[in-house]
Amino acid sequence: MAETLQKKMTVEEFFDWQLKQDRNYELVDGVPVITVKAMTGASDQHDRITVNAIGTLFQQLRGKPCRPKTSDTSVLTARGTRRPDITIECGRPSPRDMAADEPRLVIEVLSPSTMRFDRFQKLAEYQQHPHIRVILLVDSEAPQVTIWRRDGERWATEELEGLNAVIELPEIEARLPLAELYLGVKFETA
Repeated sequence: MAETLQKKMTVEEFFDWQLKQDRNYELVDGVPVITVKAMTGASDQHDRITVNAIGTLFQQLRGKPCRPKTSDTSVLTARGTRRPDITIECGRPSPRDMAADEPRLVIEVLSPSTMRFDRFQKLAEYQQHPHIRVILLVDSEAPQVTIWRRDGERWATEELEGLNAVIELPEIEARLPLAELYLGVKFETA
């Protein structure tokens, strides 16, 4: 049985195609791929953390050039497009654009089902983006965050744990206390 070869899409073709779909996709190596969250949805923990981060950062960024965007906004990568849980956009995209113009910071809230993929594949793609300066990998099972920060051509990593920790984000003139990030989130005890 012969396989049908699918024509690979350009980013522009993908965005035109995406407008006609009822779910969000990512473009990976020219092929539309449905996101895991579009298939299964996000857990309450994941959703609460995402909303907390957007709310906290929105308040701090009001009146400044950067603003939070949801996973409806794509980030262009060397492989196509990705949809971080949150993107902090510091550019000036056209109102009809579906991709961030100048993503400065991306946040992925890690779920057990996506943790490995987010920590390795997506992280590597985000690190290649010329505008991204900070990547936050937020654990949804415990109050801990891995911070990847661009330092010239290299990336430095830092781990923060506990509700008293605060993520300083001078790249966007903001800070993100873990107590606010995890507000209302219940953790299972060991």
